[in-house]
Amino acid sequence: MDAATREELVSLRHCRQAYHKESATDLVVLDDVNLTLDAGEIVGLLGRSGSGKSTLLRIISGLIAPTSGEVSWRGRVLDGPVSDVAMVFQSFALFPWLTVRDNVELGLKARGMKRSEREKRANDAIDLIGLGGYENAYPRELSGGMCQRVGLARALVVHPDLLLMDEPFSSLDVLTAENLRTDLIELWSERKLPIKSMLIVTHNIEEAVLMCDRILVFSSNPGRVSHELVVPFAHPRNRADPAFRQFVDEIYSLMTRRAPIVSEATGAVSQAPPPLSVVLPDLPINVMVGLLETLAAAPLNGRADLPLLAERLQMALDDLFPLCESLELLQLAELEDGDILLTSEGARFVQAELDERKEIMRAALLHYVPLVRAIRAVLDERPNHSADADRFRSELEDTMSPDYAQQTLHTAINWARYAELFDFDEEADQFELEEVKE
Repeated sequence: MDAATREELVSLRHCRQAYHKESATDLVVLDDVNLTLDAGEIVGLLGRSGSGKSTLLRIISGLIAPTSGEVSWRGRVLDGPVSDVAMVFQSFALFPWLTVRDNVELGLKARGMKRSEREKRANDAIDLIGLGGYENAYPRELSGGMCQRVGLARALVVHPDLLLMDEPFSSLDVLTAENLRTDLIELWSERKLPIKSMLIVTHNIEEAVLMCDRILVFSSNPGRVSHELVVPFAHPRNRADPAFRQFVDEIYSLMTRRAPIVSEATGAVSQAPPPLSVVLPDLPINVMVGLLETLAAAPLNGRADLPLLAERLQMALDDLFPLCESLELLQLAELEDGDILLTSEGARFVQAELDERKEIMRAALLHYVPLVRAIRAVLDERPNHSADADRFRSELEDTMSPDYAQQTLHTAINWARYAELFDFDEEADQFELEEVKE
């Protein structure tokens, strides 16, 4: 669609979303977000959980206003909820005491539509989405895939111009999700859906390439659009096509590419460690060890293509990326052009016995994870070798949400326990130093 015939639905310009925290800097969720959505296209918003994608959907729908920036709907500045926008959620969000038909009719009732017209619209949407015969069933009688179809019918029945979908397939099993994706794209291609555009939030790269005309790659901390890609394939798409696989691989490469670091540009040998504000994923050590051993073994032999590795391990993007990046943080692996490679230290870790593995992990944590280093330093300095966890939790909350602060602290504790750096008394909420190996 060229500029002359393009029908612009939504436009965001320099949108920022921040939450004020007392005695601390603002927590910035979104920063300088710019995007447009046009009629006649499916757009994918591809990023990881916690990057602000769901917040952005609520801004686009008018449910919340950005801290700064401008949101326009059909050329007019948005000042509240948009009646021509509907949303499908990851969690189905059905009322369990209502039948399928009653759940689907909810939006029409809210608009005051007459019963006869309401029932006709609901029946049409139910039939369209493949739920004919289940009109009087309750959510508890339906599978997850069928519940999500009810959610889709409920959104489509109001004939919105824009359909927002917040990770709509992530709660479904692989086969059910694939069937629902296929049905949705077929209905779209045949122009049977009563909508003009779709915005799909996902963390699944293949899903985005399978469904979307454009993909906006969303970065994290804070969230912003880092890349915009036009998908060059017609529907239906074949995921086994080498060109499809290459495109997926290129997106993996984009999403694992790190921003240039000044020390690299000047030729300095070392890099500054990441700041204390880095969120650590909820990731057990044994999972990292398992990936290291998988990488080292045949047929990978120390290097793996990330899309193929995800397929081999049956891991989603939200699971694979934090795992790979944690190994990179600890300098046990590195990411390069969509591949993950064992470093020499990573290879040494795999070949080592348990005690030597703990020594390698101990050194990596102290050198590359400032939070672990700070906790250990306080414990070493104090005569009783103990410290309240709330001190570090509060410091983390200066730069991240309480949930992420707790998650980061929990991960640091688990990693440090493996390396025998310190222990943690959950009842007393205290770090302790006990017979630590030096």
